[in-house]
Amino acid sequence: MKHGSTLFLKLALILIGIPVLALCVIGISRLINNPINPDYASILYPIIAGMYASTIPFYIALYKAFKLLNYIDNNTAFSDRSVVSLKHIKCCAIVFSALYVLMMPFLYLLAQKDDAPGLIIMGMVPVFASMVIAVFAAVLQKLLREAINLKSENDLTI
Repeated sequence: MKHGSTLFLKLALILIGIPVLALCVIGISRLINNPINPDYASILYPIIAGMYASTIPFYIALYKAFKLLNYIDNNTAFSDRSVVSLKHIKCCAIVFSALYVLMMPFLYLLAQKDDAPGLIIMGMVPVFASMVIAVFAAVLQKLLREAINLKSENDLTI
C-alpha cells in the first residue's frame, strides 16, 4: 500500500492533537495569571482537574491510532498488533467517558449556581462521543480478529 494513502489521516490526527495541547497550555497560563473566583473554586477545580486528566487517554488513543495507520502503511494491518491497538483505543475511550461522567455532578452544581441548563447537555457530549468511539473500536476489533482467523485458516489450507 502506498504511504500517501494514510498521510491525510495521520495529518488529521496531528491536527486534532495540536489544539488540545494549545488549550491545555493556555488554560494553565490563565489559571496562574487569573485565579478562580473563590465562590466557584470548589466546583471548578474538580472539573478542570478532570479535563486535564482526560487528555492522558486522549493522547494515548491518538498515538495508538497513529500506530494503527503505520501498520496499514506497512501492510501489517491484519495482525495481532492492530487488534491490540484497537483494544487500547477502546479502553482509552471508556476511560475518557468515565472521567467526564465523574465530572457531571460538578457540572450540575455549576449549572445550578449559574442557572445555565445547557451546561449539562454540553457536558454529556464528550461522554456520548467517546462511547461511540469505544463501540466502533470494539466492533472493528472483533471484525479484525475474525478476519485474522479466516486468513490464518486460508493460509493453512492448500
